Amino acid sequence: MKKTLIVVFSFVLFLGCKEENTQKPMQLNYPETKKTDTVDTYFGIEIKDPYRWLEDDLSDETAQWVEEQNKVTFDFLNQIPFRNEINNRLTELWNYEKISAPFIEGGVTYFYKNDGLQNHYVVYRLKDGNEEVFLDPNTFSEDGTTSLDDLSFSKSGKLAAYSISEGGSDWRKVIVIDAETKEQVGDTLVDLKFTGIAWKGDEGFYYSTYDKPKGSQLSAMTDEHKLYFHKLNTNQNEDQVVFGGSESQKGRYIGGSVSEDGRFLYISRAVSTSGNELYLMDLEKGDSNILPIITGFDNSTSVIDNRGSKLFIKTNLDAPNQKIIAVDASSPEPEHWEDIIPESEHVLSPSTGSGYIFARYMVDAVSSVMQYDFEGNLVREIELPGIGSAGGFGGKSDAENMYYSFSNYKTPSSIYSYDVETGSSEVYWQPEMDFDPTEYESNQVFFTSKDGTKVPMIITHKKGLDLNEKNPTILYGYGGFNISLTPGFSTVTAVWLEMGGVYAVPNIRGGGEYGRAWHDAGTKMNKQNVFDDFIAAAEYLIDNKYTSSDYLAVRGASNGGLLVGAVVNQQPELFKVGIPQVGVMDMLRYHTFTAGAGWAYDYGTANDNEEMFQYLRGYSPLHNIQEGKTYPAIMVTTADHDDRVVPAHSFKYAAELQSKNTGDAPKLIRIDVGAGHGAGMPVSKIVDLHTDIFGFILYNMGFEVLPK
Repeated sequence: MKKTLIVVFSFVLFLGCKEENTQKPMQLNYPETKKTDTVDTYFGIEIKDPYRWLEDDLSDETAQWVEEQNKVTFDFLNQIPFRNEINNRLTELWNYEKISAPFIEGGVTYFYKNDGLQNHYVVYRLKDGNEEVFLDPNTFSEDGTTSLDDLSFSKSGKLAAYSISEGGSDWRKVIVIDAETKEQVGDTLVDLKFTGIAWKGDEGFYYSTYDKPKGSQLSAMTDEHKLYFHKLNTNQNEDQVVFGGSESQKGRYIGGSVSEDGRFLYISRAVSTSGNELYLMDLEKGDSNILPIITGFDNSTSVIDNRGSKLFIKTNLDAPNQKIIAVDASSPEPEHWEDIIPESEHVLSPSTGSGYIFARYMVDAVSSVMQYDFEGNLVREIELPGIGSAGGFGGKSDAENMYYSFSNYKTPSSIYSYDVETGSSEVYWQPEMDFDPTEYESNQVFFTSKDGTKVPMIITHKKGLDLNEKNPTILYGYGGFNISLTPGFSTVTAVWLEMGGVYAVPNIRGGGEYGRAWHDAGTKMNKQNVFDDFIAAAEYLIDNKYTSSDYLAVRGASNGGLLVGAVVNQQPELFKVGIPQVGVMDMLRYHTFTAGAGWAYDYGTANDNEEMFQYLRGYSPLHNIQEGKTYPAIMVTTADHDDRVVPAHSFKYAAELQSKNTGDAPKLIRIDVGAGHGAGMPVSKIVDLHTDIFGFILYNMGFEVLPK
């Protein structure tokens, strides 16, 4: 039997003028999702998991369920009268040339460029003064689902290795080519995951991966990472493990990088997404002696540069907001460290280039950049083009100029050339697009969360916005993993703003905007702070008449999908629409899939102890859907090749939503085929996805024509 819902919309025009609803009620027939008797027991407590079978991404039954759910979802979306209009505008606005800052390898200038609607950026080089295609990811697959992940040149620049992702998967292949002829060198390396490409001269390179899992490569646990060295023109099965092959070196995340001068190999070992050990190997000595820089997983530490044997290291050891220290490679342990740039009240994110250190600070989530020499002397504060986010300021030690990008929520990203000696910036490239940022404004406000904590939020909208409680509003959040949401331009957001929408982004706890303490305040047994902050942000928007519950949508992806699922469960009446994307929805089992166990620093696991189990159970989106409560319209989005947050999270959550009596608003799931967690998604799929997200939001707010 299929569960049938009759959805009736009362349409309200943007300016508040009501029209008679002439649209026929839309009938939704949800597919019947089979329930099984699967039960898990945690600390003597039985937890039913009737949709466990949907975790099997290799089964024909799951594939049929995906097909049936997509049919219902797309039948609904196809009836939205302004869907094509949104798609056309997204396509139109996206269609402008985009380029990257140039970089030099082996004396040759390279850069990335997209002519507008290409699914992926193309790598070009300048040869005899003319642009030449060096690598075109748009030729990797007919449908654009194979993307370029990383590109790394050997020390001489004569060789290049690049990694590709197929269908959005985190698993990679690596191909080496002769940089001059572009002919492949040696065999293709396969089954690499969470890896960089770190060249040792022109001899070969270091990479990381896991042993290939048994069962599904997209969902099976991957737990023991290893660092390998691949010598060119040898078989991959001959590659030697450099680190991670013994019990004392086990880690979920192990990575290697080589210093610019080729002297040192730096090795990072971590068991979760926060905190790492750091080691080094002196490649000039020609032995395999690995020297520890810092051990234990309580702090995060990385080498940012070296001058001969002197290492410059970023760390939060005894410095929650990060600092830079110097130490000699012969005795690199913390007791020998010397502060070069001490910790400040703002979070530090440094880079180096042209013989200087660039200290980028977050001041209430907005960029401030200082230039230092390698003795720790302040050269100058860099004057940025405005208030927003600056990225870049990194390059080789002998680079003549640095480049940086600058943008905010209403200003398209531009690239600037920076003279390190004079401190002057010049526009290197600005986009030419059909969008006028002067018509919009972004304002930062501070609101008070449930426990009295002050939280910043940036609200962007058209100038002269009428605070009439009827503005369609998207509240976007993340709140985890020390990730900071800093202001940056998005073509997608620009279209939302053009339609009269309000876009609000709070910097809630769990992020990295205010350092380690802010992050930790949103982890494990403090996770409810994240949800309280987000709810308080929604209440601020309503109290200050930007919008009302009838015009408020919440959206987030990955950990942000968890956020949306949790707050909708806790206060469903506060929102009109929820869009949880590729979310972590089963908090009792997340750690059993792929590399999920590495997220335990933020979440804890249901196996840790009974208190942690009960806490996770108390907010897990899958386990807290309230029968009989009126829920907002919800469209879950995921992808069949997501092996970061496996789609089973979304599958089970959607099935549970549809099985419960949660009101007449639609509860749909949109499952992208041939896509993953988001990275490398082709432009065509990005446009289609956001067409449907905006269409679903506005339609369920009652709009029958697009607001302006």
